[in-house]
Amino acid sequence: MNSNQVKGAIKDAAGSVQRKTGELVDSHSQKVKGANKQVEGKAQKKLGDAQERVEEATDRVLDSTTHRKV
Repeated sequence: MNSNQVKGAIKDAAGSVQRKTGELVDSHSQKVKGANKQVEGKAQKKLGDAQERVEEATDRVLDSTTHRKV
């Protein structure tokens, strides 16, 4: 797990809490801010997921090239 995955998940969760709090206190601005934070968090987590896949693919390629028999 990389930092973008962790930070994104935390931001998504914080946004969810902020949005739900806004619903409870009937604050439109808090609902919107929370929803925006959730979108940012989901996007950051997806970026982290993509980074992780690229890193894993790179490792597989490097492993396969270093284990080739000449």
